[in-house]
Amino acid sequence: MKKHIAILGSTGSIGTQTLEVITAHPDKFTASVLTAHNNVDLLIEQCLQYAPVAAVITNQAHYSKLKEALAHTQTKAMAGEDALSEVVTAPEINVVLTALVGYSGLRPTLSAIRAKKHIALANKETLVVAGELVTALAKQHKVNIYPVDSEHSAIFQCLTGEEQNPIEKIILTASGGPFRGKKINDLVNVTKAQALKHPNWTMGAKITIDSASLMNKGLEVIEAKWLFGLEASQVEVIVHPQSIIHSLVQFEDGSIKAQMGLPDMKLPIQFALSYPQRLKSDFERFNFANYPNLTFEQPDVKTFRNLGLAFDALHQAGNMPCILNAANEIAVDRFLKDRVKFLEMSDVIANCMAKVPYVATPTYDDFVYTDTETRKMAEAICDR
Repeated sequence: MKKHIAILGSTGSIGTQTLEVITAHPDKFTASVLTAHNNVDLLIEQCLQYAPVAAVITNQAHYSKLKEALAHTQTKAMAGEDALSEVVTAPEINVVLTALVGYSGLRPTLSAIRAKKHIALANKETLVVAGELVTALAKQHKVNIYPVDSEHSAIFQCLTGEEQNPIEKIILTASGGPFRGKKINDLVNVTKAQALKHPNWTMGAKITIDSASLMNKGLEVIEAKWLFGLEASQVEVIVHPQSIIHSLVQFEDGSIKAQMGLPDMKLPIQFALSYPQRLKSDFERFNFANYPNLTFEQPDVKTFRNLGLAFDALHQAGNMPCILNAANEIAVDRFLKDRVKFLEMSDVIANCMAKVPYVATPTYDDFVYTDTETRKMAEAICDR
């Protein structure tokens, strides 16, 4: 049977690569729902090619253009944040791939889980912000969460068949980004153009800046805690510049398993959609002879403070990861708009973590309030 996929964020990097996977396996998958925020032109193009049941543009200013373009098709045009949460509950949907940017992924993911849809998770912020809430709800509704991030997919693959063997620790690998080896004085005046030049991966602007500041790895640390049921002390980060080993698991006997491959997001996307099967692909194969040296080094948390702030948020738990995430989203936005400098993003985040009220056992409403208040505070800090 074909799996019917809803792609939240179909016009972004993960979304477009997911459609490539679907195109390569038309007998296995069909794109039943496509969504975008602003890129209505590409969304229309995708709808005309893939003929989904529904398409959602969350920026309602583009709705009339979408509706007019799809009027002669069988695709239902919808608009707004509410439509995003509604469309994932459609009975034909089997898997919801969440590739939205940031906090915006939380609400529709919760709606999909309540509707008993399995989740292919590329939106790490959903678990960063409300990991305990999301995982408890998934357990209640017997919903599986399949990781799409390359690092978490690697851990997931290493754990397949190891269900009876306790994890001693996991080791998330980081490329180090474009500024690996740089010190604080080197980063005072870096530009967004420099920060957007990732050495190994092609990604959207927000995640690329997060990678440059090591916040992306910090968010992945928090995500890993919830995906794999770990304590904070069981998650480590190592810098691996070649991005060939995507992450590792160490078991109680000392054995380590690693998942390896060339940097290509289509592989973890395909595995999340096809699990437990591995589908044949034409992805480029790794050749050891081309990589005679795989190297590793400790992350520099003194220079790249965001990774340390993320570990602090993980240890404090409660709504602190929500504060971290909201402050970071505003800081990155202002950096991309040349309103704050690269190193100042960490100052914004630390300030918010110190001042936004802490809630030890937050509800969903607490997360909504925390996100709103943190954004206000971060905006005030950035714009003063």
